[in-house]
Formats: sequence, C-alpha cells, structure tokens
Amino acid sequence: MSTGLDSVASHHYFDREFGIEAVKLLPGEYYVTSKDMVLTTVLGSCVSACVRDTTAGIGGMNHFMLPNDADQASRDTAAAMRYGAYAMEIVLNELIKAGARRERLEAKVFGGGAVLANMTMLNIGDRNAEFVLRYLQLEQVRVASQDLRGELPRRINYFPGSGRVTVRKLVKQNDVLLVQKDELALAGALARKREGARAELFNTEVLCRDTRQAWAL
Repeated sequence: MSTGLDSVASHHYFDREFGIEAVKLLPGEYYVTSKDMVLTTVLGSCVSACVRDTTAGIGGMNHFMLPNDADQASRDTAAAMRYGAYAMEIVLNELIKAGARRERLEAKVFGGGAVLANMTMLNIGDRNAEFVLRYLQLEQVRVASQDLRGELPRRINYFPGSGRVTVRKLVKQNDVLLVQKDELALAGALARKREGARAELFNTEVLCRDTRQAWAL
C-alpha cells in the first residue's frame, strides 16, 4: 500500500536475512504499508521516524536530512521530502489515508548522529533529533522508543506490522566511510546554499553491509 508520489521508496527486494519482502529507503523517501514486510535504511545525521497504528497494523517510515527549509513552498514533493517539516507531515497524512487513526499512532525514532567530528559546528544531527521529538510531541504522537545522536551511523530495519525495529551500529571501516561520504556531501551542500548556490543533497546512494552489533526495539 503506497501512494503515487515521487518520494515513495521504490527499491523493493527480497530480504534473505528476514525471509520477507523489503523496501530500502533513501534520503528524502518514505513508505507506508499494511503488509508483512521490512522497511530499511541507513542513517548518519539524518533521522527516520517509524510510525504505526498499533491496532490496525499500518505503519510507515521516512528519512529526512534537515529539520526545515525556508524555501520549501517553492520546491517539488521530492525535494521537500528531504526536510523533516514535510517528511513528518506526509507520513502521518498517508497513514491516516491508509486507515490509521491518529489517537492510536506510536512512533520510534532513530538517527541524528555526529559521524564526522568536523561537522559538530553544523549540529545537523542534534537539530534533526530535537526537531523530530518536538514535532511528535506537538502532534501528540507517543514516542515508544528512540535511538538518537551518538557518533556511529546506524542501519535500521522496521517491521510495520508488529512495530519491531532492529538497530545495527555500523562499525566496519568501509561502512562508516560510505556514510561519511554522504555527510561530507551534505556539509558541502549546506555551505553552497549559504552562498546562494543551488545544491542537490545526497546524490550518492548509501550501500551498507550488516554488522555484528544489533538489537531490537
């Protein structure tokens, strides 16, 4: 179950680890479903909110890069989804359209890491983490669990039907380097934006392997 918007994640595959259908979300994407499947993504300073109706078994996940954008009104849907203010609104609206009820929603939130030491001045991860918690509080959506901030990137696997999430902290050098590459791209894009240049964020897809550090939430 999903909508036809451009920002709906479209990378479907069969996950051999879990033995079910899976969808991989890239930055600026979301997915809502009532199927028995897993939604997966990799997070550095970005944040994902996993939200579900605890009774209906309808759940969704987003992946945003920054809290908000002053020029958001002039952007198309795909561009706006990079920002939490729109990404949170769209995933909640799509859940309601799919049959979820707002009073039964719960959220689990992840990401907001500081994976590059020289990006602490930009404070992107902290800003994203603070934004998502504040947004959910204002919308009166209960936060059932969270794994925010820290220094390591994460891979999360979300099961909308049950609400279970597994979190893997990425510690292998190659995995961390891949996420850091995108963090540098984001930092560069923000710098160019300050100078009035137009920038495309996260052109590189993050590919990540499993690590041994994992737990469920």
